[in-house]
Amino acid sequence: MQRHFEEQIEALKNDLLLMSGRAEEIIRKALESLMSRDTKLADEVFADDATIDRMEIDIEEACIQLLALQQPLASDLRLITSALKISNDLERVGDHAVNIAGCAKQLAGRAPVKPLADLPALAEKSIGMLRDALDAFVRGDAESARLLVRRDDEVDDLNRQMFAELMRRMIADPQQVERSMTLVLVGRNLERIADLATNVAEEVVFIAEARIIKHHADEQIS
Repeated sequence: MQRHFEEQIEALKNDLLLMSGRAEEIIRKALESLMSRDTKLADEVFADDATIDRMEIDIEEACIQLLALQQPLASDLRLITSALKISNDLERVGDHAVNIAGCAKQLAGRAPVKPLADLPALAEKSIGMLRDALDAFVRGDAESARLLVRRDDEVDDLNRQMFAELMRRMIADPQQVERSMTLVLVGRNLERIADLATNVAEEVVFIAEARIIKHHADEQIS
């Protein structure tokens, strides 16, 4: 019985890793559709999001079954309840990728805008945070998770820099206002992806240490 339970826990971790991989893939596809002005690629993002939605439902059902039939305690209970939250965070990552794909479709039919130096860095930092958060989850690495939470400030700074650059462009050329505001939305969605990665990291600390660090409840984070 114990071995079967352990196998189910490992399967749950693997499912979350797979979902995380799909989430990272859909973000990259959305960004590629934006950069290449490829509306067909953007449409694929909308279709791929349905797969992520289905994965969330499957993980939720697996968690509920584990809670009902195995009645886990301590760290196992924390892991399963956190997995429910993490799958929801990953589903929301897919939603933000859809938003970026929507922005790509809006911009595809308009005159190209000058590339933004901060956008690729912002995207890579957000995606990197998501990947590292799930890696910390699988390894139960609370220390890495704590360090990851601090990286959210870097994403916020880059997003502010990008917003400032777009504001300068809009002031200099009012004809760029609509296109620039669409890129502001792209930055905001990437920032939110980093926030969701932070949520995952906070759950890792909760699983490993039974500590709640969200909203800076744990002073050790500062």
